[in-house]
Order: sequence, then C-alpha cells, then structure tokens
Amino acid sequence: MRRKKHLVVLSGAGISAESGIKTFRDSGGLWEGHDVMEVASPEGWKRNPQLVQNFYNLRRKQARECLPNAAHRILADLEEHFEVNIITQNVDDLHERAGSSQVTHLHGELNKAQSSLDPSLVYTLDHWEIKEGDQCAKGSQLRPHIVWFGEQVPKMEIAMQLTQKADFFVVIGTSLQVYPAAGLLDFVPKRTKIYLVDPAKPHMNFGSQMEFIQKTATEGMKDLEKMLKSLI
Repeated sequence: MRRKKHLVVLSGAGISAESGIKTFRDSGGLWEGHDVMEVASPEGWKRNPQLVQNFYNLRRKQARECLPNAAHRILADLEEHFEVNIITQNVDDLHERAGSSQVTHLHGELNKAQSSLDPSLVYTLDHWEIKEGDQCAKGSQLRPHIVWFGEQVPKMEIAMQLTQKADFFVVIGTSLQVYPAAGLLDFVPKRTKIYLVDPAKPHMNFGSQMEFIQKTATEGMKDLEKMLKSLI
C-alpha cells in the first residue's frame, strides 16, 4: 500500500474567528477590552491573578459555546487522504471537535489547567471555571494552561520536526507575525509546496514554492481541498 502524503497545517486565529471566537489582534492589542499584557503575561498574573482567572474562565465558556466551521471540518476530512498534522496557535479545541486526530497546540489549551508552581503538572478540565483555591497535586493554585508572552513554547521542537517532514505545508488564518510560530516556515523543506490561505497577502517572498489563496479560511479551504486531492 502506498503511504499517505504528509500534510502539515499551521493554523491561527483567523480560522477560529469564523466560529465566533474573538482575537485580540483585530482590536489594536486589546483582547475583550483588556491590554493583552494584563491577561497574557506572567507579570499580569502576579499583579492580579483573579482578573486573569476570570478572563480565561469567560474565554473558556465562550469557546465551548462555539462550533467548528467548514474549514475545521475540511481539515479533519483530509485525514482520509493524507497524514494530517495540525500545528495550531489557537487555544480552543475546535480542530479536535471537528474530528482532527493529530493536533499540536503551541500556545496551550483553554480546556486544561496547570500548576502555577510546576508547569509539567497539567489537568484536563471537565468544567469551564478555575476557581481560587483549586490546587494541583503539589498544593499550588491552578492557572490557565496557556503560554503567555515571555514564556517558553514547550511544543516548538515537536512542531519543527513535523514541519521538516511535510510533503505539503498549509498556513491558514495566521498573520505570521507571532514568533516563534511564524519561524516554522524556515523549516519547510525546499521541495515542499506551501499554501497560504488568508484574505490579506503577507509581504514575503517564497517564489514558486508558495501559492496564495486570498480568501477566508472557510472559502479558501474549499478551494484548497480540491487542489490537494488532485495531487494525490
């Protein structure tokens, strides 16, 4: 049996936005009215942990009320034809709920909590709130399992290794302005075709290696699905 081609996808906020999840980059650095450094940095957590906790509790509740869209579902359906690995900057679980089986979250996951003392202690939440007094096995307060500004991206090495094995590399819903995630493009093999799905064409030059689909995530993925299937 011939092996399936390896399709690696880097997804960002644009794909989740079409499901109703708001992004901070669309509002001048504010996220639901908050300066992002207040709610997405270790310093913000130290200053006002309750504000941060409440903020992510609401994000978690909102995300659970949203549904995967056509772009999420198409990526899941492509597993029938390709070995698909999704590397996402998003913290929601819409890829998983659409049916994608191999998802690497670079920036953490809303539906998980971690110890504020030991980041290796991670717990899956069956509810949407982390409350004051909720503790890890070592007795420290639980915090959102989110990679904040200034923190290491622990799954970056995995993402680089996946990117280096790609037969096709898709970028969808990301401005490619957030590092180190945007740096994954440097690890795409020279022989590998890159498809970039985004309404706004970024200023970069990958020559004939990159093909732009200047559409929203849902509309662009419909086009890309046909193109990829024609290459099998």
